[in-house]
Amino acid sequence: MPGDRQSTSQLGPAASSAVMRAARSLLRPLVRLLLESQITYPLLGDLLKELFIDVAERDLPIDGRRQTDSRISLLTGIHRKDVKRLRRLREEAEGTTSPSIPLGALLVSRWMGDPRYLDTEGAPRALPRMPGREGEPSFEELVTAVNKDIPARSVLDEWIRQGIAEMDDDGIVRLRVESFVPEEGLEAKIHFFGRNLRDHVATGAHNLIGEGRPYFDRSVFYDELSRESVEELDRAAREAGARMLRDLNRRAFELQRRDAGREDATYRMTVGAYYYAADERDEADLDPGASGKETGDPPDED
Repeated sequence: MPGDRQSTSQLGPAASSAVMRAARSLLRPLVRLLLESQITYPLLGDLLKELFIDVAERDLPIDGRRQTDSRISLLTGIHRKDVKRLRRLREEAEGTTSPSIPLGALLVSRWMGDPRYLDTEGAPRALPRMPGREGEPSFEELVTAVNKDIPARSVLDEWIRQGIAEMDDDGIVRLRVESFVPEEGLEAKIHFFGRNLRDHVATGAHNLIGEGRPYFDRSVFYDELSRESVEELDRAAREAGARMLRDLNRRAFELQRRDAGREDATYRMTVGAYYYAADERDEADLDPGASGKETGDPPDED
């Protein structure tokens, strides 16, 4: 529980300047996205106030002591009147439903992870739209296994429209693996944008704060490359990343089934892969560093 945790951060005032430089670097693309979405500084400022208060209250408690408005104000630098007002508004808003993982993502994950829906080579098998022979999986069965309230035909029509799946004249449905991220699924993209980046930042913060065993967090970076070279590396990263994620998805599905019903099955995990390339002449806030290296999490300590 949050109230049982004490901060064991290895960071301190001496690290503040370096953390601020890192924050400036990682926030720059986010600010670009906010401005493109017509979200102005006052809106973001209000959100940051709420987050500073929430983190100070939930993550930095003192054992046996009630979190007062005055202490939170001292920790965050936010005026005590604002602290009191925003804490009250948060309490009134608690209990509202948070966004859930989009149905499409759950279906694709099962189609690519459940051995029942895979062929002999481990690829998503083509499925008849409707149940046929007894024991043969179908697209309708796939949808029903994840959500019984939405008609499978509605899901299929939308997937065909978005190019995620295709169906031939015989009613056989195929997942277009190369297009399984919906091109027009903006809401789903935004959902995973927030969730994936949150988890990646949380990984780095966990490793820097030093609260327990470091998580895996590595990258490969090079500069002084031509456009043709970064395009070749982009293709290689897509192929390697897709392979890794498919393998991990199948393994995670197996383990989730094994853990079903266990009282301690309360954990979640995220594994991601990304690729980025840009012309350094057009970039601001570049992180200094030598080229041609692999960088990542601190070494494990036994």
